Amino acid sequence: MENENLAIPEIHFDENGELIIIASNSSSKDDFDFFQGKSFIRNKKLKQRFANCSEWIEFPSTQEMYKILNGIGNIDNFLATFDGEPFEGMTVRLFNLKTRLWSIYWSDSNTGVLDKPVVGSFENNIGHFFSKDIFEEKNVIQVFRWDARDEYNPVWSQAMSDDNGKTWEWNWYMYMTKSK
Repeated sequence: MENENLAIPEIHFDENGELIIIASNSSSKDDFDFFQGKSFIRNKKLKQRFANCSEWIEFPSTQEMYKILNGIGNIDNFLATFDGEPFEGMTVRLFNLKTRLWSIYWSDSNTGVLDKPVVGSFENNIGHFFSKDIFEEKNVIQVFRWDARDEYNPVWSQAMSDDNGKTWEWNWYMYMTKSK
């Protein structure tokens, strides 16, 4: 299945320029169940963003996810080595029972800061999660995509847009293999 060929949903803004994000009809607290347990990951990360770069860095990592808060959230730990140095990332995902939207927060051992969440939902085992952010002093929209059509080999990917979603640059893919 080609994750790269999936379309990013059109994004919309309110009168204040904030993203409008509405949950899919099928959005549920169980959307990330496919990701429970340990995954082995082949990462493919763009060497430089917004620089017409076509060089990718590839490296292995592992990730382990478990549910929290009676099933309306989950946490995972991402372990890798960059330039011979250990790196640890952590994701916290929370499902809002009222809006039926997921908020995904990231932090890592380089910053110790919990980033603004990306927000969204799944439809047909594909999730899109958006946020406004700043990358190298530039306003961007970022999207995380979870493609769980193959629950034993899900794909996470990240893209950014510096033109409010007219064009997107994919900058990271994680090809996962689940432990059984």
